Amino acid sequence: MKFLDLLRLSSASLLKRKIRTILTVLGVTIGVASIVVMVSLGLGLNKSSLEEMESYGSLTAITVYEPGSYYDPSMETSDSQEEKRLDDALVDSIRQIPHVEMVSPMLNVSILAKCGIYEGNLYVQAMSAEAFEAMKIPLGEGHYPDGKDGKLEFFYGNMALQSFYVASTGSYPYYEKNELPDIDLMEDPIFYIFDMDAYYQSKYGSSGDGSGTAAAPPRRYMIDTAGMVAGGEEDWNSFSYNVYCEIESLKTELKRIFKNKAIPGQPTTQSGKPYKEIFYNQIYVDVDSIENVTEVQNAINSMGYQASSNAEWVQATQAQYRNVQLVLGGIGAVSLLVAAIGITNTMMMSIYERTKEIGIMKVLGCDLRNIQMLFLLEAAYIGLIGGVVGLAFSYGISALINRVVQSMGNAMTLSYIPPWLALLSLVFAILVGMVSGFFPSLRAMRLSPLAAIRSE
Repeated sequence: MKFLDLLRLSSASLLKRKIRTILTVLGVTIGVASIVVMVSLGLGLNKSSLEEMESYGSLTAITVYEPGSYYDPSMETSDSQEEKRLDDALVDSIRQIPHVEMVSPMLNVSILAKCGIYEGNLYVQAMSAEAFEAMKIPLGEGHYPDGKDGKLEFFYGNMALQSFYVASTGSYPYYEKNELPDIDLMEDPIFYIFDMDAYYQSKYGSSGDGSGTAAAPPRRYMIDTAGMVAGGEEDWNSFSYNVYCEIESLKTELKRIFKNKAIPGQPTTQSGKPYKEIFYNQIYVDVDSIENVTEVQNAINSMGYQASSNAEWVQATQAQYRNVQLVLGGIGAVSLLVAAIGITNTMMMSIYERTKEIGIMKVLGCDLRNIQMLFLLEAAYIGLIGGVVGLAFSYGISALINRVVQSMGNAMTLSYIPPWLALLSLVFAILVGMVSGFFPSLRAMRLSPLAAIRSE
């Protein structure tokens, strides 16, 4: 018997017993919908947690610090150990570690910005040009600083204006009146003071030479604006408040401004003189895959530096949500088990009602495997139809759950059905149907032809 004939006979048999078929399919529908929705809740929680983690930084990123920057029992060293600093030699060494895709030194400075009646204490973070895209800093207006021709440009966070205050009163318009200062960061001329020590000495203190005269005010510089982080004044992300620039152009500018003087925040020799080299505050490392983050992090730690990442946090969170998925999936599987029992019952009843038909097929020389396949296909049909309808219900329930959650002011995706889960649920439903129909099909195959023909 051809396979198409088996498909036609099995579907015709199900259509003859519509009510029983519908009720059995309904059981599979409920089972599939239950297990898919339950698993989708665990996947949704995991997806939302990963998105939240990414808002704090890339999941494949590692940040390298000097030893002792923060407490880590595994990094305790003796006082006699050579002091380690973050320099260009270390940057080159990290680039040689397997799975490292990009390395960027980072230099932090605090400056004072002046525009009209406003002043603002800004925190500037410098990095390499390629780090802007690697760190996934959202681009709003303008472009990323590229440091071409050594030109220093600033890239503002979308909430940087909140740091500006009225110079004469010290009041912050945003925090006191919920109004941003009248400054266009992209167009207005803004002056910057890098030598903060000299600024405060000229404003509040003396020159330090014992003469009692006030120190001369430091020079102010105009720096062009390259662009801004995407988002409005309330759209927070981890890049919202700082100011960013290309690191080589900043180093060049700092060496020119603080010529023969110690740059604020930079170490000095025992005699108080500055080093010729500028050391970095941290180093940003981007790894090719989240699975390799721990390996690279351990390699950096073994070099005597401190490295931190979100890897341990991510792994612990994912393990927790995998357990949640197993529990929720087990709850949904109970419904599918009940549906499987229903399919078995339907197929057994079908065999009892079609005993004579089975006997005639055997007498006419129908292959026993064809008879078994006929009933397996009927069970598979039930599983397939129930799976498709159940999956459709799952998408509807998932959309409803997410809409209810969002209506409560929460932007998270509580229920998430990826394509692989949809495909797996269909395959699983068909397999459950065929497994449920396997033993009834064996009974049909083993029926005695003469006994089957004589039955009423």
